Amino acid sequence: MASFTAAAALKTLFSLLACVMAVSLVYGFATDYFLSCFDPKARWMQVGLFDFCVDVSLITAWFFYKESRWIMRLVFIFILFWFGSFTICGYIVLQLFKLSPEESSKDPFYFVLVRRQKRDAIGHTGGVSVGTTRTIYLSVACLLIGAIVFVFVTDGSPFRAEVFSPCMVPLLTDLFIHVVVFSVWVAYKESSWINALVWILLIIFFGGIALCAYIVRESLYLSPEQPAYLILFNKSGRDMTLNASLLMEHDNV
Repeated sequence: MASFTAAAALKTLFSLLACVMAVSLVYGFATDYFLSCFDPKARWMQVGLFDFCVDVSLITAWFFYKESRWIMRLVFIFILFWFGSFTICGYIVLQLFKLSPEESSKDPFYFVLVRRQKRDAIGHTGGVSVGTTRTIYLSVACLLIGAIVFVFVTDGSPFRAEVFSPCMVPLLTDLFIHVVVFSVWVAYKESSWINALVWILLIIFFGGIALCAYIVRESLYLSPEQPAYLILFNKSGRDMTLNASLLMEHDNV
């Protein structure tokens, strides 16, 4: 019963977030057709877009793991670029509605994250290694820190009226929704509510930097031989995924 309630709560939450983002997109289009998003002098806008790209890279990595068809991947990237978290929340809601009653009653978030193709078995897929994933997100975190320091030194504080262009409204709304999405993911992954709360607060205040640090931290729990997509799951989810993969390998023998 609790899991059914959790599934219903997730559907409601992500549906509401999708509606909020839709309103924000309409506002951004109505005010200046998003032209202020591409202002080369708006340094803090560029930092915000960098942070947006960090968030989107994680969502895209998950979608690439979930979806094997390249045409679907390309379409998703295109829609994600233009509609941001509206796309993300809509896709998550769609995945939630696809769950069977049994999946909803067990662990709805795990079954939203996991891929369903039989070729999901370990040894049957390629992909980025754990070490490469760790290196990528360490580098991205350093670049994001460098960008923030550089813009702060050259352009001053972001808390000024002229920084808040019409495009900042949908961008900040998008980043806020990303925070909520990743906070739900962190809460799913962490067995300790104290750890979950600490990481959620870090993500709220430091955005993509904290998110990169969390990915690096989670990668340290995996061996170099394990697939990087196991970062998506909590400990029980990793065990379920590995056991399912081993059973599939046994069935194919």
